[in-house]
Amino acid sequence: MTTSIDLQKDRATSSSRRDRGANRRGSHALRWWVLAVLGVAQLMVVLDATVVNIALPAAQHDLGFSNADRQWVVTGYALAFGSLLLLGGRLSDLFGRRTTFIVGLVGFAVASAIGGAANGFVMLVAARVAQGAFGALLAPAALALLTVTFTEASERAKAFGIFGAVAGTGGALGLLLGGALTEWASWRWVMYVNLVFAAIALIGAVALLAKHVTTERPKLDIPGTVTVTAALFGIVYGFSHAESHGWTNGLTLTFLIGGVVLLGVFAWLETRVSNPLLPLRIVLDRTRGGSYLTIFVMGIGMFAIFLFLTYYMQLTLNYSPIMTGVAFLPMVAAMIASSTTVPSLVLPRIGPKLVVSSGFLIAAVGMAWLTQIGLHTGYASHILPPLILLGLGLGGAMSTAFQSATAGVHHEDAGVASATINTSQQVGGSIGTALLSTIAASAASDYLTNRQPTPLNVAQSLIESYTTSFWWAAGIFLAGAAVMLALMPNTAPAPAEGEPVIVH
Repeated sequence: MTTSIDLQKDRATSSSRRDRGANRRGSHALRWWVLAVLGVAQLMVVLDATVVNIALPAAQHDLGFSNADRQWVVTGYALAFGSLLLLGGRLSDLFGRRTTFIVGLVGFAVASAIGGAANGFVMLVAARVAQGAFGALLAPAALALLTVTFTEASERAKAFGIFGAVAGTGGALGLLLGGALTEWASWRWVMYVNLVFAAIALIGAVALLAKHVTTERPKLDIPGTVTVTAALFGIVYGFSHAESHGWTNGLTLTFLIGGVVLLGVFAWLETRVSNPLLPLRIVLDRTRGGSYLTIFVMGIGMFAIFLFLTYYMQLTLNYSPIMTGVAFLPMVAAMIASSTTVPSLVLPRIGPKLVVSSGFLIAAVGMAWLTQIGLHTGYASHILPPLILLGLGLGGAMSTAFQSATAGVHHEDAGVASATINTSQQVGGSIGTALLSTIAASAASDYLTNRQPTPLNVAQSLIESYTTSFWWAAGIFLAGAAVMLALMPNTAPAPAEGEPVIVH
């Protein structure tokens, strides 16, 4: 016969097991394993923004689509990813970040497999759009999981430093990986390689990520979701269209103006609904708002580094795709060094305002140095030093911004706060693509206006286009430094609220 004493013992034993399970789930060792899983997933998403670019000519030759169609392989991903990020972030808050993360991983892997097996242009673009959509689930969930897992100040600084390094260097690593896979295997492997990343991350996610407790599940803000998705689609598409059709094109203006108007409508709606998609308290906080602006400015400026410097090394210096990727590795190393040391060693001493502003200033110096390139300049004298400066400056600023962008958020808002970071980066990148490409094209044509189009003059016109873009990027970084000095408070970012877990 079971007595009340026996029942009490059973309850105590069960409670003790739960406590031990919870402690094991949240132990120091497991938290760092969780970071490894999230880092692999983040790397996969970031790589895909650049890894496909180098493989595009080979894919175009194999599948037989036109130059006009080629941009849609890149634009399709950007449109789906950029326009659905806020929705993906809020879904992770409502339905659980672990669940959303796993769904995003599996969906991204399946879309990658379809893209690798594509037998035509339509199938490839459809796969890229699906990658973007599932990436919009995956990326905010990964950063939100990091936010609610690391809530102790010193650990949080290290974790966000590592995660920021992955986010910052993924684009450069994508160039190297894309070149290697295209040259040594096939363009299809730039898609298939995602299956390896996804498999590793999925095993880790199922084994390590804890389910979160939801005491209530508010309704999704449908009007806000529809409005902001349409707004972001319009803005991203408008800038993509401007790159190929110009700023005065009717369709370009329609999408850009329509997107901005819809953003205003969205902000108004969010003050009227009981469960807003993006509570304005998230972006109106000066620390978080400054961090989103930091990521936005970086998205614009970093485009000049990866695109125009890649063109310069391949078209002027005749580097192979693999050599181009290798040439970016010192920047990757500098960014990793800066990202992993600044948040824990420098940020607590001088504060986020000075870290971010100094990072922008260092990056601006690196960009200005790159304007000295010419037809016959050397890598060691004109490319390597500025790349190291750019890595040091942007690495410290980016890791600080990632940490500050989710500072002090409640766990129920961690997903959408994280999505706002990705949205800022995506929109900034779209603006950088259109703005700097237009500026570069104008600089090249201006140089040839009163000159004969000889091979030498044409080659020099390309140099003019690159250096003009670098000057603009340097100016953008300087403007970012000035804005951060005026806007961002210099108080240490508060940890986000941790998340209760259930362990079975």
